[in-house]
Formats: sequence, structure tokens, C-alpha cells
Amino acid sequence: MAFDLFSGVRPLNRAGALRDAKAGVLLASMNIPQLLGYARIAGMPAVTGIYTGFLPLIAFALFGASRHLVVAADSATATIFASKLSSMAAPSSAEYVALAGMTALLTAVMLLIARIFKLGFLADFLSRTVLVGFLTGVGVQVGVAMLGDMLGIPYTSRRTVLQIKQIVLQFSAIHWQTLAIAAFVVVAILIFKRLRPGWPVPLLAVVGGIAASAMFDFAGHGIAVTGPVQGGLPHIAFPAVGWFQMIDMLQVAASCVVIIVAQSAATSRAFAERYGERVDEDQNLLGLAAANAAAALSGAFVVNGSPTQTAMGDQAGARSQFAQLVFAGVVVVVLLFLSRWLQYLPRCVLAAIVFTIAVGLVHIGQLIDIRRESRGEFRLAVITAISVVVIGVENGILIAIGLSLLRHVRHSYRPHTMVLEPNAEGRWMPVPAHAGLVTAPGLIVYRFGSDLFYANDHLFVDEVRAMIDGAPTPVHSLVIDAGAITDVDYSAGRSVNELCEWLRTRGIKVIFGRVNQYLRADMNRHGITPVVGAENVYTTLHEALAAVHPELDVHTDE
Repeated sequence: MAFDLFSGVRPLNRAGALRDAKAGVLLASMNIPQLLGYARIAGMPAVTGIYTGFLPLIAFALFGASRHLVVAADSATATIFASKLSSMAAPSSAEYVALAGMTALLTAVMLLIARIFKLGFLADFLSRTVLVGFLTGVGVQVGVAMLGDMLGIPYTSRRTVLQIKQIVLQFSAIHWQTLAIAAFVVVAILIFKRLRPGWPVPLLAVVGGIAASAMFDFAGHGIAVTGPVQGGLPHIAFPAVGWFQMIDMLQVAASCVVIIVAQSAATSRAFAERYGERVDEDQNLLGLAAANAAAALSGAFVVNGSPTQTAMGDQAGARSQFAQLVFAGVVVVVLLFLSRWLQYLPRCVLAAIVFTIAVGLVHIGQLIDIRRESRGEFRLAVITAISVVVIGVENGILIAIGLSLLRHVRHSYRPHTMVLEPNAEGRWMPVPAHAGLVTAPGLIVYRFGSDLFYANDHLFVDEVRAMIDGAPTPVHSLVIDAGAITDVDYSAGRSVNELCEWLRTRGIKVIFGRVNQYLRADMNRHGITPVVGAENVYTTLHEALAAVHPELDVHTDE
């Protein structure tokens, strides 16, 4: 297994380094408080959330390939393992922390196995349509999730629909001072993003929020703040967990791996598409394995490629993993010198910053473009977005992949079929196939628009039979334009043989045109060539047509 180190950083020039360094500082200012929130979801001590932004970030920058993906604590994986571990030990206890570390280590091992078997190809099933819907759903989900802290209303559910319901039911309990601060931060960020996009408004909001909270005692006025945070660097140690406990955690680690592979691939692919880049998903799996191993050994918990945090980095101006390395450097400074100030940060300020990020994830313009060009793909994007919002990121992205595959299978199952038909100028043009359509008296030139396999061979056979039976005059020659066929499986081979035998009994000559080397090999293997005759298999359509009527002056394109 070859290691291409720091591929998500290179190439990097002086200007790019300065830009990414600035972005890393901004990203840290927005992200460190959010990591504290993820630690709360995970049932871990608050400082362990910050730990996920240190060694795991460096490990991914070292071994990963994506220039944009931010790998740290994430709500999806935090919720998955917390639900299991909370039944095994008291949250935030030493035993709980050890179990969380072992879960991360098992996750790292499984991700490494996925890398060895090169399972990164699974990301190829994420189309641009799915990615647009995925990010739109994440934007809506995150935006709604932030409303609780922005309004001063507590949530008891992770599901977006239930969160909306709780907001409506508790609308009279809105804390208006909290809302005023959040609204001010949102308006300021959006205005300056348009007028002065280079200004570090989110950083100023964090610093200003901490200063104002400390001076005016926000906590004493009912405005929620982060609370005390332990300082100091993490201690490197192997999680002390027994064998039987380790076996119990295999299932939860496997669940985390599924979510990490799907969500990280979707996020890295989405941002790579935005900048016209290619991503080596297999190398990303190696980076994710290294990041989770680093989390396990540094007393943290499972880390994941986060769409929200990656969007934060993108908005801050990050264009390579150098920004994440700077982020990790800022984390060290905070852990050593500034952790005590984080206790004053108002949650509504952080929520307002994340809310503006969520708004940027919803690309209405792209959805409009997709709808204009393909209503089927637009429905797929909308279903993906709704799935993410209603049932969560972890299941929504898996449903999106499944729908993409089903759409592709449906196209292969019902491909476009055509027949060459003369137009007013006498030129043969392809038109949708149907019974009664012929190319010339006694001749049908038929094109099948997909590989032949067990699910669509009946369509091929039934349509050919219908055209032969429905022809206005007896058919003596059938030319099959095989330009779109590159593969014939066993079932389809049997069906084609039976069809050719049936046609031969009716005195109809079958000729194959535009047969590539792969199709010819399948025709030989399945015995189709001997049935139709090797002399009736041609590499071009012109040769096939000339074999029927050498005197024909055929006006058609290959």
C-alpha cells in the first residue's frame, strides 16, 4: 500500500499558504465551540470534543487526499455510538471514555480493511444530482437544529421534524435577548459576506460574544453559555477495554464505518466537484482510518468527515488541508492558554454562525437548473434532500445511493430502442421503435440502447417479434445495430439464440452491425455467432447494410 503523504496540501505556494492560514484561524474560531457541542451529544467530557480537532485533523491531512474535507467530531457518529455506550457505562466516566476510544480504534481498523479492499469506489455511485440534494438536506437539517439555541428553546430530539414541532409548541417560551443577539450576528455576517467577503466577521462575533458575556454576565441573565472547559493537551494511551466489551462494540463500530464512508465520500465529492477537482476516495479511507486511530489514542472518540464543518472551512476560504493543520495549531493554543475563556461563549452566537453556513449549503439555483434539464433527476435531488431532513444524514445518504442505482437499473431495464426510417429527403433517421415500422420494404434496421442482460432480454425479443409480425410487407432481413451493446450475459445469450432460430425458420436473415470486440467475444462464447453465421457479423453499420443490398445508396451516419 503506497503512501502519498500530504496530497491534500500539495501543491501550496506562499499566497495559498497565507490564505489557508487565515482560513484555518477562522475555521477554528467557529468550530472549536461546536466541537464542545458534539462532545455533549457523545456523552463525553467537553474537552474531548476539542481533542478531535487536534491529532485526528493532522492524521487526515497527512494520509488523506481531499483538499477540503474537515475530519473531526460529528453529530451522526456521536449519536450512534453514544446510544450503545450509555447502556454499558455512565456518560463521561473513565470507563465510558475508554469504551469510546476502543470504538474509535475498531472503526479505524475497519476503515483500513475497507482501504485494503479499495471500497472507495462506492463514492462513484454519488451523482452530482444526489450531492446537490444531499447538501440541501444537510443545510435545512443544520439550520433547523440551530434554531433551538438561537431562540433559547431546548431540544430533546435529533430529528428535524420533531425539532420543528417542539419550536412551535414552545414558541411562547422564546428568550428574546438570546434571539436578539443571534439575529444581530446572522444579519451582520450576511451583510458583510456580500459587501466585505474578506472580513473575518465570524471570528469577531466569537471574540465579541465572549467579551460581552464575561462583562455583562450573560449566564446570569438567562442567556445560555458553553460552560467550564478543561485545559491541557491530551494524554496518549491505549484504551483499556476487556475482550468481551470489545466484541460488544464491533456492531456499533461497523455502523459508524458505514456512515463515515457514505457521508465523507458525499462531502468530499461535493466540494471537489465545486472546484473541478478529483478525489482519491481510497486514500481518503486511509486518512479516515488514521484520524480515528489518532482519536482513540488521544482520549477522544469517533471522527467523521463533516459536511457542516467542511462548509465552514470553504466559507472561511480554505482550499487545502493546510487550513486544517493551522486549525489544529489553534486548538493547541486554546488547550494550553485559552480554554477557560470558552466558558463565556454564548451558544446563540455559535448557533447563528452555523446557521449562516447552513443557508449557504442550500443551492436553489442548482435545483432549478436540474429541474429545467431533467425532471427525473430533480425528483431524485428532492427525495435525497427530504430523506436527509426527515430521517437523518446517516440514512438519507444511503437511500440516495440506492435511488441512484435504481434509476440507472431502470434505464438499463427499459432502454431507448430505435428503428432507422427514411425521412422526406430520403435520409434514414432513427425514430422510436414500434410495431409496423420498417426501414425499407422487407428490411428493418433496429437499435437496442443498452447491454443485454437477464432483466431486459425479454424486451429485446418481444419488440423484435412485434415489429416482424406488424410489418406491412414480409420482412426478409433484420439488421441489428449493436453500437450500444458491449455485454451479453448467459440469460440474454439464450434468448438471442432462440430469437435468431425463430427468425431463421421464417426465412429472415439476421445481420449484426457495429459489433465491438467485447460483444463479439460474448457472441462467440454464447453460441450466437454460429447461429447467425460469422459472415453476418460486421464492425460497421455500412458493411452490414451493404450485405443486405449492395446497390443501396444509404444516407445514414455511423
